[in-house]
Amino acid sequence: MTEELAAEVRDALAVDPDEFEAQARTDAEVVKTELRDGTFDNHQSIVGLEYEFYAVADGRWAASNEADRYGLMRVPRRLLELIGFEKELGLHNAEMTTSPQPLNADGLRAQESEVRARLAAAMDCTAAEGMRLVSDGLWTIPPAGETAREYLTGSVEAEGVRIATNMSGSVRYHTMANGPNAGEEMAIDAPNVTLSADTVMPESLITSIQPHYQVAQAEDLPTLFNYALRVAGPLLALGVNSPFFPPDLYDDVGAQKILAEGYDEHRIAVFESVLNAEDAQKVRFPEDLQTIDQAVDRVATDDTMVPMPVAEGNRFDDQFATLRRKHGTYWRWVRPVFDGASRSDANARIEFRPIAAQPTVHDSIAFQATFAGLMESLPQRRHPATDQPWSTARGNFYDAMREGLDSRQRWICNDGVETMSTEEVYEDIFAHAVDGLTAAGLSESEAETYVRPLRARVENRTTPADWKVSRVREYLADGDSFADAIASMQRDYVREQRETLLEGSFADWL
Repeated sequence: MTEELAAEVRDALAVDPDEFEAQARTDAEVVKTELRDGTFDNHQSIVGLEYEFYAVADGRWAASNEADRYGLMRVPRRLLELIGFEKELGLHNAEMTTSPQPLNADGLRAQESEVRARLAAAMDCTAAEGMRLVSDGLWTIPPAGETAREYLTGSVEAEGVRIATNMSGSVRYHTMANGPNAGEEMAIDAPNVTLSADTVMPESLITSIQPHYQVAQAEDLPTLFNYALRVAGPLLALGVNSPFFPPDLYDDVGAQKILAEGYDEHRIAVFESVLNAEDAQKVRFPEDLQTIDQAVDRVATDDTMVPMPVAEGNRFDDQFATLRRKHGTYWRWVRPVFDGASRSDANARIEFRPIAAQPTVHDSIAFQATFAGLMESLPQRRHPATDQPWSTARGNFYDAMREGLDSRQRWICNDGVETMSTEEVYEDIFAHAVDGLTAAGLSESEAETYVRPLRARVENRTTPADWKVSRVREYLADGDSFADAIASMQRDYVREQRETLLEGSFADWL
């Protein structure tokens, strides 16, 4: 198996980079022609969702050993196929992608129903294997008998190719560590944390949700994209959910220093530091878009980590297959996508990638619906948010990463006045989310139901990251070590989620 994977990696590395780049530019012209012809236009907005999980031991066989309870578990590949989930970077990961639905009352209900139905079925299957899928931003309890450092850095060399031992068998991921542009090490850059590896495996610490918003008219994508950049900071501030790493990754500096200097959303820092190189900033907050052609060109001209072979096929988007392949490593916190299996399915969409996986399904759908509502309302109301300088939007984003709801987001309200009042910022944002959802056909009470879980976070001034930090502080005050405090907090998180994942919300935890 390892030798076969190594051979596939060598085949990928044999692709001529100049030919790959030239074909990507040619493909970009195909897409731009189809855009001008209206191929990517649709009669309405459509929503979708990618939802990532990690697996843990469910505790049934750990009664005599509390240290192993809810430790990370590898998901057998046959089990992933059985539950209809997709593999992600690490062997512990599982990903669900929903079927795209029209943005209306029935479409959003269908999104939530599909997530619940498929997740409930998956939970039944994984329970039989002694494991549980967890919706969370960053795991902290390693597999039984291993340290997190060992799990994340384990690798072998097969015929000159470096293979991560706990990574899914994806040629793309393994090739990143073996290509000519790969760095000597892939390290995490976060306060008081030290970890470097010779593969991209440290990125498997993190999991996310990714709402998709498919635009009705492709030419409107740049305007919507720029609005998405303005809401990225405020929505990230609500969704922060990864304030801690596995304890063995921390430097020996003491709990109080770690608490004082840590971020509310380390997921952002992990993704950027592991996958960015000095000469290729692959993961970053993107700049504003001026035209739809510019969106295509940015993908085509993005730094290529590794050129990959492209198989021929009969799908519509196989006409620009190399550009699609390149898009697979076009990592931006908000990114445009152009694809479609057939000409009638062709779509231009925005993928919103800043939000960590959330405590419950209802919270995850709340972000999906709120983002979609904002994309409907802000441009229709000619909201002045895009009058805000791009640099301010970027500052908001990284302030939110560090301090969550305490970051004092800057926002231009509907009246054109900038405010840093948390109440005013979110009152304006939620009002427009509800407005957009009602414009899409929801009743006001239905729209409010989707937004309510996020309102509760503002009203209680508590995010999932705040909840985790508070738990750790309580355990420290009771005399626990820092490592034990993190582990106890994480077990509390999973226990709370057991009761609320499918039917409750994070507000029930408060």
